Amino acid sequence: MKVFFMKHRFLTVTIPVIALIVGLFYFTASFIEPSPKKEITIATGSKTGNYYKTALQYKALLEKDGVKVNILESAGSIENIKLLENKKADIAFMQNGITLKKNKDIESLASIYYEPLWVFYKSNHFTMQYIMELTGKKIAIGSKGSGTKDLSLKVLKDNGIDNTNSELLELNSQEAKERLISGEIDAMFLVTSHNSSMIKELLQAPLINSFDIKRAKAYSRKYDFLEALNLYEGTLDLYKNIPSENLNVLATTATLISREDVSEELIRLFLKKVKEVHEGKGLFSKPNQFPNTFNLQFEVNEEAQRYFQYGDTFLEKIFPYWIASNIDRLKILLIPLITLLLPLFKGFFPLYNWSMRSKIYRWYDEIKEIDEAISVLNKSKKKEQLETLEKLREEISAETKVPLSFMGEYYNLQLHLNHVKDRLEKS
Repeated sequence: MKVFFMKHRFLTVTIPVIALIVGLFYFTASFIEPSPKKEITIATGSKTGNYYKTALQYKALLEKDGVKVNILESAGSIENIKLLENKKADIAFMQNGITLKKNKDIESLASIYYEPLWVFYKSNHFTMQYIMELTGKKIAIGSKGSGTKDLSLKVLKDNGIDNTNSELLELNSQEAKERLISGEIDAMFLVTSHNSSMIKELLQAPLINSFDIKRAKAYSRKYDFLEALNLYEGTLDLYKNIPSENLNVLATTATLISREDVSEELIRLFLKKVKEVHEGKGLFSKPNQFPNTFNLQFEVNEEAQRYFQYGDTFLEKIFPYWIASNIDRLKILLIPLITLLLPLFKGFFPLYNWSMRSKIYRWYDEIKEIDEAISVLNKSKKKEQLETLEKLREEISAETKVPLSFMGEYYNLQLHLNHVKDRLEKS
């Protein structure tokens, strides 16, 4: 029996359309950058410093998201900038306010916490009130390449102290602490978080005093990166009463900087972890005060600016970061998809109607062929065609499934089949 399957004509339309969509997606995908390598290197400071400890917190969080984190020890902020410039690190810690040259290849990401300037000195049973009283003393100003040295020299210069009238020594914090306690030097400068174990040790060390910087507000007016803060008696340890008196302290901020060419996706994921670590209430800060993008020295990274302004995207609130990121990267593929879907949606209902009717109309070719041959058929042939019509009726019933809205066409087909059958029987 000859049966024409008009439903295959539908495939001749849909297959080219699908192929066109796939082709356009493939072509558009060639313009999308591949996913970044899931690895970053962070330049910190000495292994005993707070930068290094903070980097370890970032590392633990990032590695849960499959990012490999390498940590580079360094002398401090100045060396960290060089590590970025030489592309040995992707991200680095930097003390805000250090003297530096602008570099368009380095961008600021965020301020993350306050870093007080601590000035400790041998008490010798007397209390110093002004930095200028250190004139003529042996003073540890921080190691070469550190932010401590940079800020120390600024403060000392403001008080008329330099190598011509005092002995300024480039010592790292550990060595400076040991020499101060042993009495080999008279004072030491240190820029670090209050969480440092070294700070607690020095605040309770016998015969070692911490400067109560009485002119802290004056310094903060002169330098916009400095802020005058209050450290109250017993704040660090109520039981041991550390510190033993109220102190006025000067503080800068610890900041994060990165190379300009680090991928936006890694920057965004990194900042999400930074926020987890620093958004809580601190000794000197309110909840959600850090991280922020205020008063930074390098131009602020665009992705960092967007993240702190708008927070997590809709996709990031629903999916794990890398899934959300990949969906976002593929949004460019929506352009060819929408371009094709608009005319497809417009033609969908006519196409649907045609496909439904084709299920019914495809049977008419054979019914028409039998109808046209009735006048020339002999008796035996007419009997064969009647059997053919009965088989055709069974096939139509078994194969033709259409929605209720098309049952009118279906019953018309049955009426036409009965009409041809009647003609055969009466001829």
